[in-house]
Amino acid sequence: MTRNTNEHSQTGSNASSNTGSNISPHHSQIEDDEIDLRELFATIWAGKLLIIGITSLFAVLAVVYALMQPNIYRSEALLSPVQAGDSASSLASKFGGLASLAGVSLPGGGGADKTAFAIEYIKSRAFLTTFINKHPDVLPELMAIDKWNAGNNTISYDTEIFDAETGEWVREVDFPKQPKPSVQEAHIVFKQQLSIAQDKDSGFVTLAIEHQSPYVAEKWVSWLIRDVNDALRDNDVAQAERSIEYLQSEINNTSLSEMRSSLFDLVQSQTQTIMLANASPEYIFKTLDPAVVPELKAKPKRALIAVLGIMLGGMLGVLIVLVRHFMNKDEGAEA
Repeated sequence: MTRNTNEHSQTGSNASSNTGSNISPHHSQIEDDEIDLRELFATIWAGKLLIIGITSLFAVLAVVYALMQPNIYRSEALLSPVQAGDSASSLASKFGGLASLAGVSLPGGGGADKTAFAIEYIKSRAFLTTFINKHPDVLPELMAIDKWNAGNNTISYDTEIFDAETGEWVREVDFPKQPKPSVQEAHIVFKQQLSIAQDKDSGFVTLAIEHQSPYVAEKWVSWLIRDVNDALRDNDVAQAERSIEYLQSEINNTSLSEMRSSLFDLVQSQTQTIMLANASPEYIFKTLDPAVVPELKAKPKRALIAVLGIMLGGMLGVLIVLVRHFMNKDEGAEA
């Protein structure tokens, strides 16, 4: 009995010893993790002054940067594409084949979508060239503005770029650039201030301009809508007039009565194009919601800039403290 009791006691002792040996590494790992976390927080706490200093520096820089940015105002208009009339579409389907053979385009006769064409045309350098030539104030307001004076609604220009009194460009640039900005330069800046997009579901087009002056933003939007309507209307009228001249010459050279009748119908369709184009100033886009002078700025988001600056400074401060700590720790271990 005594021997059995001793063997049982010894077996239990071994089991307890084995159980303890199995648990011990796990607890040791947990303790190591806890020590690492404590060391991490202790390191951050020890470097709190450096972290606060870096965060404060970034906060000040972010606030200064935000305050230095001028207010930007956004004016926009909602447009509806003007659709071709039913009579024009009917005529196009009836004489489309003949018109194609004659090299004449008909209203509503298919081809490229005029709305998409108008949107891309507004974004083009060709349109900007016409726009600047038609409105001489656009180029200085685009390329030389310094600030907008809200009190008297005037624009101050950068005197190192543009002399407002003489109307001369005085900026110093290297070749091939000229003192007066080229259309290529202006086009890059213009695209950054222009926003135009078509809603895929409704088909409505939103055209917007961002500028330091809310009055300039509203003025440009109104001009853009009017000018693109005028430009595309004049282009279609000129094309229709050339088509009529060509058709008249074909009529004079044709003796077949059926062919002459068809050509007369084509002349009628081109005449209808001219009539419809000249009848409405809103040839491509009809304004549903016109542009207004915005009362509130669109950007910059100064509070957001300040918050991002504080977050960036805090993260950089913590990173610097941890890197310094572990570098010193590795150097001590090597020594």
